[in-house]
Amino acid sequence: MTNQPNPFEFDSGSDKLGNPGYIALILGIAAIAALLISRMGMIGGVALILLPFIAIYLNILFRHPIIGLYSAIVLGFILLGLGKYITGITLGVVMDGILIITYIALIFNNFTEKVDWSPALKDITLLSVIWFGYSVFELVNPEARSSAAWFSGRGIGLYMMLIVPLTLIFIDSNKKLNFFFYLWGVLSILASLKGVMQHFWGVDHWEKAWLDEGNAQTHILFGKLRSFSFMSDAGQFGANQGYSAVVAIILSMVQTEKKKRLFFIVVAVLGLYGMILSGTRGAISVPLAGLMAFFVLRKNIRIMVFGFFLLMMVFVFFKYTSIGQGNDQIRRMRTAFDPNDASLQVRLENQKRLKTYLASRPFGGGIGLGGVKAQKYLPNAFLSQVATDSWYVLIWVEQGIVGLLLHLFILFYTIGKASYLIVFRIRDPILKIKMSALVAGMFGVMVASYGNAVLGQMPTSILIYTSMALMLNTEKFDTPPPEIQLKAKELSS
Repeated sequence: MTNQPNPFEFDSGSDKLGNPGYIALILGIAAIAALLISRMGMIGGVALILLPFIAIYLNILFRHPIIGLYSAIVLGFILLGLGKYITGITLGVVMDGILIITYIALIFNNFTEKVDWSPALKDITLLSVIWFGYSVFELVNPEARSSAAWFSGRGIGLYMMLIVPLTLIFIDSNKKLNFFFYLWGVLSILASLKGVMQHFWGVDHWEKAWLDEGNAQTHILFGKLRSFSFMSDAGQFGANQGYSAVVAIILSMVQTEKKKRLFFIVVAVLGLYGMILSGTRGAISVPLAGLMAFFVLRKNIRIMVFGFFLLMMVFVFFKYTSIGQGNDQIRRMRTAFDPNDASLQVRLENQKRLKTYLASRPFGGGIGLGGVKAQKYLPNAFLSQVATDSWYVLIWVEQGIVGLLLHLFILFYTIGKASYLIVFRIRDPILKIKMSALVAGMFGVMVASYGNAVLGQMPTSILIYTSMALMLNTEKFDTPPPEIQLKAKELSS
C-alpha cells in the first residue's frame, strides 16, 4: 500500500506567512505592482490584472502555435480601435509580438525535431520576402529622412512576410480552412453590431473624445455619424465589411447545412449594412467588383449574364435615380458615381502635383513619410502637405514608381494564378467556390483601394495576406469528387 500524504502535515496559509521567504516574495510583488501603477497609471494596473491570463495564453500558444495566427486575425479587427481607449503606448508592437512569439512557439513545439518549413517554400513566400526586402531598402533611400517614420509604417512589408509562411504551415486542411472562415464571420458580425450600436445609440465616452480630437471633421457629416465600429476609422470599417460580405455571400452557396448557410447569410447582410452605415463611398466598389469577378470565374454564361444584369441594376440605381435620396447613407454612397464630385477633383489635382514631384524620385519619399500622417515626423516636407487618400497613391508616394510596380505585380500575380488554379486545376467543386470567394473579395478590395487606403490597413491587410497564401496553396485542400475517386480506384485495381 502506497503512503498517502497526510493533509495535516502541510503548512496552512497563515503558517507560510511566518516564513521570511514568503514575506519577501509578497513584498517584492507588491513593490513591482506599486512601481508599475506609479509609472504607467491605469495601464500598469490593467497589465497586472492581465498577467495571469497572459501566462495561461502563452502556455496554450506554445502547445498549439496555430493559436498565434488566429490571434493575429482577431487582433487585426480590434487593435487599432483600442487606440481610442488606451493611449500612451504603441499598440502596433502587439501585432509584431504575437507573430514573432508564434514563430518561437512553432520552433519550441518542434524542439526535439526540426520544424518542417517545406510547406512555406512557395512562390508567394518568395514574393513576400522580396516585398519586405524592398521596404527595408527604403531605409537607405536618400529621400527618407526619418527611421521613426519607417518603423511606424513597417507593417507594409513586415506583416505579409510573417503571415504568409504561418498560413501555409498551419492552415493545411479543409477543417482549418473552414475554421478560418467561421472566425472571420464571427468577427465581422461583431464589427457590424458595434457599428449598428454607434448609429442608433451613439458613441461612448472614449470614442467621443477621439472624435473631439479632430476626427469629427471626417466622421460627422451634416450632423450624421459615420459608424466606425471598433476599427481605426469609418473608411476601413466600410470597406472591410463590404469585403466580408462578398466572401460570405459566395460561401453561403456551398453550405449544405441550413444553420451554416444562415450563418454566412447573416454575415453578408450585416456586412452590407455595416458598409452602408460607414458612409464610405468607395466601399461600394468592393461588392460590385468582387461579385463581377466571381461571375467571370464561374464560366457559366447564364450566371454571368444574370450577375452582370444584377450589378447593372445596382449601378443604375445609384447613378441615374434619386430613389432613397432622403437616406443620408444612400445619398453619400451615390456621390461615388459622380465624376464631378468635389472630393474626386481634389484627389485628381493632388495626384497631378505628386506626379511632378515624384518624376525624379523613382523610390519615393520613404515609408511613413507620405500624406498628412507624416507631419508628425517632417511637418514642413512637401509630401506631408498633400493627402494621398488612395492606397496605390500612398505606395507611389512612399516607395516610388518602382515600389508601386512591384506591389501591383505581386497583387495581380496572386489574383491571376489563383484564378488559373480555380478554372483549370482544382477538382473539388466546393473548393472552387471557396477559393473564388477569396479571389472575388481580394479583387473587390484592390478596386476599392484606388479611392481609399484600404488594402494596407488592419484588419483588411491581415485577411488579404492570409487569403493570398490560401489561394496559392489549394493542393492542400483539393479532393476530387467521389466519381473521380471511384474511377481512379478502378483504374488502379
